[in-house]
Amino acid sequence: MFQNERRLQKIGSSILMSLPAEWIKTLGLKKGDILSIENNDDNSITIFPTSDRNSQAKEIAIHLLDLSHEKLINQIYGAYLLGYDIIKIVGRTQIDFENREIIKKAMRNLIGLEIVDEDGLNMTIQFLLDAHSMNISKILKQISSIVNVMHKDIVNAMKTRDSEIDLLVRGRDDEVNRQYFLIVRLIRTAMMDRRLASSLDLSNIDILDYRIAANHLENAGDFISRLSSQLSGFFDEIKYEKIIEANYLILEMQEKSISGFITKDTEKSSHVVTLFNKFDAISTFIKNDYIKLEGNYQSALKIINIIYTMDEIARCWVDITDLIKPVYSIR
Repeated sequence: MFQNERRLQKIGSSILMSLPAEWIKTLGLKKGDILSIENNDDNSITIFPTSDRNSQAKEIAIHLLDLSHEKLINQIYGAYLLGYDIIKIVGRTQIDFENREIIKKAMRNLIGLEIVDEDGLNMTIQFLLDAHSMNISKILKQISSIVNVMHKDIVNAMKTRDSEIDLLVRGRDDEVNRQYFLIVRLIRTAMMDRRLASSLDLSNIDILDYRIAANHLENAGDFISRLSSQLSGFFDEIKYEKIIEANYLILEMQEKSISGFITKDTEKSSHVVTLFNKFDAISTFIKNDYIKLEGNYQSALKIINIIYTMDEIARCWVDITDLIKPVYSIR
């Protein structure tokens, strides 16, 4: 990125500014070409060509030579998240069955990728979704909906003493990761392409906020999956009344924080703080009084770990709320 200053010139009734020669040369612009100008919320402007000359698909080649399976997967993920539309897997010799299966397994975690061409030495993978037609708030809501169902499943399992809930929750966490990768790809692409950001109606601060919110949602999914593992197999050893009550507060926090973030509703952000304080009071009660009734060190340690994980989930919703309105009353 380069930065330079220009002095405004007045010619007749018009105010003119020359454009950097390096920029003109890089884009191959010439006299008569049409530029689009956007006014941004921060009073800056964005200038870009209206033609499609720079809209060709981004392409990258991944060479299999001396690549471990782990590095191969990481490179496919990296190319996807960096916004490459075409990923070519190139082998110096025949791509064996094991490598092909590893590639296909990686693709299953990346929404929109399909194999469009394949022979003995090459595989061509393409992102087939139109980024301009996506709605970033809908993707965020979809992630939130999956996370919410995961958490409700755990609460219901506590009520019914269902000890088989862990596998179901972990399966849904995989879908959270798929949606999260998609939103990260979309955000990174929008950061590099102002035309895409404009079509998605995203300002610079919106892009940053959605990236942070998506990360908190993905973390919440991981914490809920951990909570499911902590509870699995221990339903007869731990009393759940107060723990269930605390989880209902966390679920309400999630609903208020996500809807408040998307609509920029500061009233809902204040409600989340109130709910967190109620949750914190119940957590303190469980740790200080409820555990004492157990009379069992292992059970007490188990409950402490469960409360700690619940606190991490709750703080994800507080952190998303903080993107709407800074909150300073939570320690």
